[in-house]
Amino acid sequence: MLEKAYQLLEKNYDHMVKIRRYLHQHPELSFKEFETAKYIANFYKNLGVQVQTNVGGNGVVARIRCAKPGKTVALRADFDALPIQDEKDVPYKSTVPGVMHACGHDGHTATLLSVASIIFDLKDELSGEYVFIHQHAEEYVPGGAKSMIEDGCLDGVDVIFGTHLWSTEPVGQISFRTGPIMAAADRFSITINGKGGHGAYPHAAKDPIVAASQLVLNLQQIVSRFIDPIQSAVVTIGQINGGHAFNVIPDKVELTGTVRTFNEEVRNQIEQFIEKMIKGTCLTNDCTYDYHYFRGYPPVVNHKEETEFLAKCAGNVPGVTNVIECEKRMVGEDFAYYLQHVKGTFFFTGAKPVHEKDCFPHHHPKFDIDEQGMLIAAKTLFTAAAQYQNQI
Repeated sequence: MLEKAYQLLEKNYDHMVKIRRYLHQHPELSFKEFETAKYIANFYKNLGVQVQTNVGGNGVVARIRCAKPGKTVALRADFDALPIQDEKDVPYKSTVPGVMHACGHDGHTATLLSVASIIFDLKDELSGEYVFIHQHAEEYVPGGAKSMIEDGCLDGVDVIFGTHLWSTEPVGQISFRTGPIMAAADRFSITINGKGGHGAYPHAAKDPIVAASQLVLNLQQIVSRFIDPIQSAVVTIGQINGGHAFNVIPDKVELTGTVRTFNEEVRNQIEQFIEKMIKGTCLTNDCTYDYHYFRGYPPVVNHKEETEFLAKCAGNVPGVTNVIECEKRMVGEDFAYYLQHVKGTFFFTGAKPVHEKDCFPHHHPKFDIDEQGMLIAAKTLFTAAAQYQNQI
């Protein structure tokens, strides 16, 4: 039966690519994926599959019950895009100014739709029920996973599997990890309030730019000097806004950044240390401040048995040439919420473009994937979903 499914997926590959490229040309930002959700829902309706829309927002959930009794297996793909201008010179380049699929979510969606179509074709031979979770808003907190779960997308589900196409790892590679695999992703904002004035008379002002400059450096001490070096953590300032003229000291400077951790105690420590650094820096510069810390997604923590099962399945999938246990990654994913409710695992599927000159990281304006990675992801997801019915 697996061999038959692989043949059907290979036969369906051109259609999978067509879906991915259409979605790549028509990206939509988080919480605004109305047309994408309609596209996904129409795919299932045309297939003759029960589909539920507006799940937790723009989410779409389809269910296929097969002929034989068995477990309920969920597969998940996200479908939102990013506020990035597509700079690739390809026929399927984004047609929406300032918006592109720069993280592979178009590929995730095309992959899952293809797996669903094959499961539908083989439903008389398969066991159990399959739940296809098409999730909106993965890229922007609070994300779509939490609201979809609250709206019942995991009702009756025994296990969940998900994958991320990875543009910097070779096609044929499956990367897995038991336990924490992706970090908690938090965000913070700081406003340093000074007193504006003429650049020629700094003594008559309270310079928030100098304070902000010192603060950026001071914050680097948190991980290097206050966190146990055995623990993994990142504090990054990603944006600074302040000033409007070369000879004017502004009234305020705004900074935003991110914190990545795996340990909840470390997460709490960093939140507190940031404010201590702000307070001390502002005190020495006679400035005041506003500080807001926003909790993002928790760490993605894979379940042991399901992860080992997935790795074993992947090793037997045609086209998979390497199955490795990877290091933890500091990127975040709201797949974490699913794993807090049901057993499962999240893994990476290599999709590195053939030519090195075309290889760019996720969230880059020239991001792209080798679409063969989608076929391997589809085969791996199908194998895990179907074979899980044989688990005790």
